[in-house]
Amino acid sequence: MKAPRPFRGPTWPALLGLVVAGAVAGALGGELKDLLVYQHAGQAVLDGVSPYARDEPVHGLPFTYPPFAAVLMVPLALLPAWLAAAVWTAASAGALGGSVVLVRRALGRTSPAWLVVLLVVAALALEPVWQTVTFGQVNLLLMLAVLVDLLRPERRLSGVALGLAAGVKLTPLVFVVLLALAGQRAAAARAVLAFGATVAVGFAGVPGSATYWTDRLFDPSRVGPPALAHNQSVYGSLTRLLDSAPSTPLWLVAATPLACVVVLVAAVWWRRGDRVLGACLGAMAMLVASPIAWSHHWVWAVPVALVLWEHNRWAAAAWTAVFVTRPIVWPPWGEGRELEWGATEQLVGNAYLLAALVLAAWAGSARRQASRASEEQKTN
Repeated sequence: MKAPRPFRGPTWPALLGLVVAGAVAGALGGELKDLLVYQHAGQAVLDGVSPYARDEPVHGLPFTYPPFAAVLMVPLALLPAWLAAAVWTAASAGALGGSVVLVRRALGRTSPAWLVVLLVVAALALEPVWQTVTFGQVNLLLMLAVLVDLLRPERRLSGVALGLAAGVKLTPLVFVVLLALAGQRAAAARAVLAFGATVAVGFAGVPGSATYWTDRLFDPSRVGPPALAHNQSVYGSLTRLLDSAPSTPLWLVAATPLACVVVLVAAVWWRRGDRVLGACLGAMAMLVASPIAWSHHWVWAVPVALVLWEHNRWAAAAWTAVFVTRPIVWPPWGEGRELEWGATEQLVGNAYLLAALVLAAWAGSARRQASRASEEQKTN
């Protein structure tokens, strides 16, 4: 498989236009709730106090990321809220556009400016994308960092962006396993080293950073009630099904085999030349394995839709419809009402998770059929 070409030609005007449009929208849109948490964490680092010691005062939300993330947020703390929103939204818009271009080029498709803009605007209809943008979340930036390394692992510094992304949010570590299984051990090693560096920076620059690793890391409820419908992980599904949070052994018994199988299927597809599908399946494993996979974490729905379009357009349409129509909130939700769901509500309310598992099952079946057909051709 040929490595994707670097950005050039008519793509740049589209990306620049998206960045400018994002900046204007962010500046006019007002404060972004999660971005305020990031700014508050950065200010805590500047003040020499632990970002975990006090919640963001406007909305009362805690900082839940590793210490390195708080260090990265220091520049944001120096900006007024409206300017931080402009910068952050511009970066998110550019990251979404960049992800679209990277994916299409890895699929062997051109990316004229008009199509990039059209696809980005269309992607805003997907619930994970507009939730990420309106909350001021970091998901689109992390997705771009992962795609850069997963789609072009031959680069000299490949793996570094992935390691830094894992330093901001631990779940991208799943992609290190995928790189190793795909035979890209040098990139995987660089990712581990880069992640280790983020841990060291966190200990050196963030007061009370040990608190995150010893206490908060093992408490899924620190980021919100796990039963909430928006938590589309195995842990969230089990919580809703059992009417209470599952024990750690039960969660691991349920989630670990699923995530391992999906990663293995991802590695097979990656090795066979479809790096985009391999990366997307790795993302599904990440979301399955995480105890908390809020609906806005599912921005990977965008590259999945793009790669499915190449395989089966009906499947791509069905996948997109799930994330546009947002069935996870069709049943009653909030204030613990998810714990009263019946069988039909469980099915509908776990739509994102079920869509990911169906995608993985299809990918595994399709790969087996392709291998069987190849063996039959050799014998004939």
